[in-house]
Amino acid sequence: MKKYLITGLLIWIPLVITLWVLKLVVDVLDQSLLLLPPEFQTENWLGLHVPGMGVVMTLVIVLLTGIFATNFLGARLVHLWHEVLHRIPVVNSIYSSVKQISDTLFSSSGQAFRKALLVQWPREGLWTIAFLTGTPGGDVANHLQGDYVSVYVPTTPNPTSGYFMLVARRDVIELDMTVDEALKYIISMGVVPPGSNGRG
Repeated sequence: MKKYLITGLLIWIPLVITLWVLKLVVDVLDQSLLLLPPEFQTENWLGLHVPGMGVVMTLVIVLLTGIFATNFLGARLVHLWHEVLHRIPVVNSIYSSVKQISDTLFSSSGQAFRKALLVQWPREGLWTIAFLTGTPGGDVANHLQGDYVSVYVPTTPNPTSGYFMLVARRDVIELDMTVDEALKYIISMGVVPPGSNGRG
């Protein structure tokens, strides 16, 4: 009886959590429909709310923004917009920080989270998985003797929180696994080994 109950839970729990996360994302993105004039909202021209229309609208807006920003006029306007935001005292610090992080994470030339590493944490003799985020810069680099790398050590099972560390390159081991495999390994608390498709 216990075996069948556990088997059923192992089937339903991932499915329910996946559907719950997807519903949460769809519900949040559906709020973008509120930006439309009332006559264009689905409740008025279809008579009912269509879940997911906000997702489609958001993707279309993002795509059109990307197309516009890549042409000459669009690039000039984006540059002007950045200049304006950088001149507003409080907005400048927030916007600059968020933009640097997003540029690092999503830029095709960025190196953040491109390599999975093995590092000793939280003390010597204990090992965990970390991600390479770059190399020390600014005045920080002036105070470090030798070759150092910047790494992010995520927490389990929530990898969005973690610790930023500067580690000597000789003290890290580069792993032969993709970032996705490393993330699955971390989120599963080591239950799903690298190279596994998640099926037991």
